[in-house]
Amino acid sequence: MSQPYASHAKGEASSLPYDTGAGRTARLSEPWKFLAGMLAALLVFFFLFLPVDGSLTLVNRFATPRRQQTNQTDWKWIEIEPSRTLRWHRCYNNTYDCARLDVPLDWLDPSDNPQGRVHLGIIRLRATELDDYRGPLFFNPGGPGGSGVAALINRGARLQTIAGKNYDIISFDPRGIGTTLPRVECWESAEQSLLWDLQDPGVVDAHPGVIFDAFARATALSHICEQNNSSRLLSYISTVSHARDMLEILHQTGSDKLKYWGFSYGTILGGVFASMYPEKVERLVSDGSVDYKEWFLHTHVNFLRDTDKVMAAFYKYCHQAGPTRCDLYEPTPEAIEERLANLLEHIRQHPVILSASESGPSVPQLITWSRVKQQLSTTLYQPLYMFRNFAAATRALEEGDGRPFYQLNPGNFISSVCSVETIPSDVPRLEEGNSNAFPAILCADAPPSDDTVEVFVKFVDDLLNISSAVGDVLALFRMACVGRTIRPKWRFAGPFRGNTSYPILYVANIADNVTPLVSARNDSEGFRGSVVLVQNSYGHTSLSSPSTCTHGYIRAYFQNGTLPEPGTVCEPDYLPFEPVPMVADDELAAVSVELSKESLRFLSELKF
Repeated sequence: MSQPYASHAKGEASSLPYDTGAGRTARLSEPWKFLAGMLAALLVFFFLFLPVDGSLTLVNRFATPRRQQTNQTDWKWIEIEPSRTLRWHRCYNNTYDCARLDVPLDWLDPSDNPQGRVHLGIIRLRATELDDYRGPLFFNPGGPGGSGVAALINRGARLQTIAGKNYDIISFDPRGIGTTLPRVECWESAEQSLLWDLQDPGVVDAHPGVIFDAFARATALSHICEQNNSSRLLSYISTVSHARDMLEILHQTGSDKLKYWGFSYGTILGGVFASMYPEKVERLVSDGSVDYKEWFLHTHVNFLRDTDKVMAAFYKYCHQAGPTRCDLYEPTPEAIEERLANLLEHIRQHPVILSASESGPSVPQLITWSRVKQQLSTTLYQPLYMFRNFAAATRALEEGDGRPFYQLNPGNFISSVCSVETIPSDVPRLEEGNSNAFPAILCADAPPSDDTVEVFVKFVDDLLNISSAVGDVLALFRMACVGRTIRPKWRFAGPFRGNTSYPILYVANIADNVTPLVSARNDSEGFRGSVVLVQNSYGHTSLSSPSTCTHGYIRAYFQNGTLPEPGTVCEPDYLPFEPVPMVADDELAAVSVELSKESLRFLSELKF
């Protein structure tokens, strides 16, 4: 029991015995890393591939506990008995509290039948500064399909440092994901999923006819997913049900008003909550905002509006960095653009062969035009850390050397179907994200899909007119819903507005490759008094580049309600291709860098 803590946080806290085996993080299937991943906040590579002279050289005296220090293999979620009241149990080496909350599958018609219940996996990092305790702060990392539990373990302590250590940080796995049951599963085994991935035809315009194969493949996958045993969940997985779940968790903590920080798809969850329950919003930060009307109504296409601006930043900063820091350097940004275009055209006809080796891959691999385009799309999410390495890898490809490209993300190259673990669908699992949940939630939120292949071909052309860089790669957004027939019983489609109890703070990069600045401005229009804080950097969400300025405003907002003046622009602490210098004396600056690093690692498993 944790009685001293019970004085400021509702819910029974208890300890569970530790044993080995079920707490390990499930390895994500390749659709999440490659196919469904391009629908979201795509893959990014691990820090171990960053060159020494361009990488993080941080020395932080204020370091918070790192994810690796939390033992995830000696504790089982299944040992927590789900309950209809929030009961906290100490977990993960007593670093966190965990709970499994029993809620109705159908909030419009609750049932006591076990088949009509959902067991939510919830995790809490306790406040450490209790003299001015502020209660719980909820956060969602994105997706849809991202695990709030894994994300809190990954970076909850750093978010707490920014928001204030007088907050509990709470997150949960939304319906269909990770530790929440039932889980969305399209395949009976991980091996089946990987075998399916091996049939991936590549980017839709890689070669003539690929777009038709990709469309048929999407239709087949939709049919498989709707025939699986988890299909009963699909009618109750729209974001409105997640928002109602979050309201229930909030009330179970003894709180009446929400404090929330959402990233990317998490801004959709926050926006739906604010639209439905505006009187219950006390603080809400929307970071990397998805356009509400685009997501739910398909009234327009905005998500790629800034993508080519981020691509142009690659050429600009490569040129500014010079030949010592950018391996694709040319005398002008335009010449760098031409050089990359020439490489792509060459590889379309002459893929680079990567031989097998002891360090991987275990079988020869082809580095194709599709792989390079997909990696380019990935790179645009984290320019600060990825531009330099992408330049080095593509320079090596010019010389026929595919190993640096392979090392950007070895997980993208399937070489074995025997090394993956299948965890039964009725057992909670810790996972960074669930690829099967992405289209389930996306399509439940969207209008019914009646696309023909001819309509989809036209849609791809339209996207390429908006973003010539990666419009074809990100066409998979639309294709995810092809062939879906199960519709949600409860779907929220607006209006997306409200007079919240306290104004919302929107945070947006000057150019975000999938959630452009215009989306934040559009969303803000519906909420009285809300403010858009702009960070003058590139990539997806403010976490793509450390900014002491941005995090200072976020801290002030959560601590005392201070909003930045309209029109405020924050500068990033560092620019792409620059080495990140040592930081030792400023806690906020140090944590800002650490958070961007942890976000990079987390996004290597998570999408959108």
